[in-house]
Amino acid sequence: MWYIPALMRFAIVGSGAVGGYYGAKLARAGHDVTFIARGAHLAAMRERGLAIQSPLGDFVVRPRVEEDAMRVPPADVVIFAVKAYSNAGALPILTAIAGGADTVVLTLQNGVDSVEEVAAAVGAERVLGGSTYIATALSRPGVIEQTGTHRRIVFGEVAGDTSEVSSRVIAIHDAFAGADIVSEPVADARVPIWEKFCYLSPFAACTGAARVPIGPLWSDPSAKDLLISAFHEVAAVARAEQVAIADDLVDRIIAYVDSIPPSTRSSLLIDLQQGKPIEVEALLGTVVRRGGRAQVPTPIMSALYAVLKPHVRGQG
Repeated sequence: MWYIPALMRFAIVGSGAVGGYYGAKLARAGHDVTFIARGAHLAAMRERGLAIQSPLGDFVVRPRVEEDAMRVPPADVVIFAVKAYSNAGALPILTAIAGGADTVVLTLQNGVDSVEEVAAAVGAERVLGGSTYIATALSRPGVIEQTGTHRRIVFGEVAGDTSEVSSRVIAIHDAFAGADIVSEPVADARVPIWEKFCYLSPFAACTGAARVPIGPLWSDPSAKDLLISAFHEVAAVARAEQVAIADDLVDRIIAYVDSIPPSTRSSLLIDLQQGKPIEVEALLGTVVRRGGRAQVPTPIMSALYAVLKPHVRGQG
């Protein structure tokens, strides 16, 4: 039984749009939260606090903010929310602050590689996997803007016994729920992680390669057929890896895309248009590599990967 007090100690590695938002919600609820930040964002948070602008209500928290990982106090839970292309620099920070005997790391990164990469750094027994559904942006240093009201985290164990929801997952769920975070604890986090990935990877690939939001693609029969075929490609890779995704997953993805605004852009497209690095390896490259190992053809995702790979480092 993993015991933790009602008010928990969190450390946030990746204090931008996602990690910063959830960390602020937890701090507002009374939890002890330490943010890892740097540069202008660090300076703004120290001077003015971290501001959340949201349809749910605006608020400001004044949490502990550190640049040096060695100054971060012991945490019960570390939320790992950096962009996947920053892992080379962020994983050593994670290793430095996840040294407590009972410290667990919850990764909320895009893609399906994060669990394995974090486990290699801190040990598989410490790692929880999660997917998040939220629309936030770091509008300026120290200010996170939320569009819409989604703030959902689906998470659970990824190693060992995944037959039922563990006590530590339930404890963290209680903390999230008390902080007005929509939390869904699951026994095996690999399923929701892959089910989100089966949508997100082709969505990012197609909108990024075409440089347009989903509307123009979904309204064009040829582009729509290509995107649906890409959904099937990624689902086939998931099944080859023995992940128990739903039989009707692609049908549910199609219904979801029917419902979203035509102006919806992937985060990869947004980063691409802003000249920033893009998560092409985590979102596309891993499909190609995993498909190759499992002998599952991925011709559409392979072509889109080749188109986007030259932009992996952005224009900076």
